[in-house]
Amino acid sequence: MLIDTYDRVATDLRVSLTDRCNLRCTYCMPEEGLQWLAKPDLLTDEEIVRLVRLAVTRLGITEVRFTGGEPLLRPGLVGIVQECAALEPRPQLSLTTNGIGLERTAAALRDAGLDRVNVSLDTLRPEVFKTLTRRNRHHDVLAGLEAARDAGLTPVKVNSVLMPGLNEDEAPDLLAWAVAHDYELRFIEQMPLDAQHGWKRDGMITAGDILASLRTRFALAPEGDTTRGSAPAERWLVDGGPHRVGVIASVTRPFCRACDRTRLTADGQVRTCLFAREETDLRGALRSGAPDEEIAAIWQRAMWGKKAGSGLDDPSFLQPDRPMSAIGG
Repeated sequence: MLIDTYDRVATDLRVSLTDRCNLRCTYCMPEEGLQWLAKPDLLTDEEIVRLVRLAVTRLGITEVRFTGGEPLLRPGLVGIVQECAALEPRPQLSLTTNGIGLERTAAALRDAGLDRVNVSLDTLRPEVFKTLTRRNRHHDVLAGLEAARDAGLTPVKVNSVLMPGLNEDEAPDLLAWAVAHDYELRFIEQMPLDAQHGWKRDGMITAGDILASLRTRFALAPEGDTTRGSAPAERWLVDGGPHRVGVIASVTRPFCRACDRTRLTADGQVRTCLFAREETDLRGALRSGAPDEEIAAIWQRAMWGKKAGSGLDDPSFLQPDRPMSAIGG
């Protein structure tokens, strides 16, 4: 079991498969990209599967989400999913992606055992997409979403970040589009994930702003705290249901007290929080021949030291020094 001193138990593992990405989103990284990890520093496919197996069979993990960077850039992704789906007990397996390449891989991922996907899409306007991501790939994301839905990787969740002066007026349009296509939309408050440290708290679109905008067109009824549990999104029924919309208010309404996550970076470090400054090395133990018992103990000690909160609710919060692309969302 992965328990901390605040009696939170981690059952949800986020695994970053690569730090690389084929977009250059303005809220994530500079246009020229970042200094990518060298291949020897990355966990191998076999090392990833071993750590996931250990987490599931020894440490109580029941959900595994593969992230990046962009996880579809990982050549061995389908094989990793297949091996993790064969574990006993079988974890729930999901993927967070920008959707580029999903059109050609959705069916193979489903056949390998993937349960569902989260796809990032911040705008319905191709020209705004190009401005936000510095790439002209809007049509590829839409095609990837359709392929995921058609493959049965449902519910297909769409993650959207609203940015001042770019797409802050699109919340109602995005929700109408998601309802029409049977996607579950989730708005995420912009967080300080950018390597260039351009995030400003006083300029972000808040959960309150998003809900006010949505209510100009839709009736929203809270789904209720009893069904939320440790999920980060507060969810509302849209016009009485059955469709729902979620808002993840990581900055203005943090959910740290119910957090059930542990994170594994692309280079084999445990992070107890997306915004933690401390990391605990598992790659070194793996490559030195440590047995599973020793690696599990290292992981448990790391999680025992998890802090009470992320610090995002503190106006003086300083962004982490490490680029987020190797850590995963």
